[in-house]
Amino acid sequence: MKDVYSIIKAPVVTEKATMLSGVKNLVTFWVEPSANKRDIKEAVENIFNVKVTGVNTEKLPGKIKRMGKTAGKTSVRKKAYITLRQGDKIGIFEGA
Repeated sequence: MKDVYSIIKAPVVTEKATMLSGVKNLVTFWVEPSANKRDIKEAVENIFNVKVTGVNTEKLPGKIKRMGKTAGKTSVRKKAYITLRQGDKIGIFEGA
């Protein structure tokens, strides 16, 4: 397993993610594309001291972007939807 702080990149703060955190006790993070569900679960439990009951992941492909004549591609990203045990909360999502 990698370092737990290199697996979790950043929280996803969108309307959908905020709605899911309030209704279904789900939190959403951008994670390392090579991380598997077991690594993500262990990283969240170690960093935030919560109990994870489920992890769903979504891999987003890179998009072709143009800048004038040249074309490039954005990097592949991975999003993780993490279900927390009833009553557990992560502080960075409170009040958002």
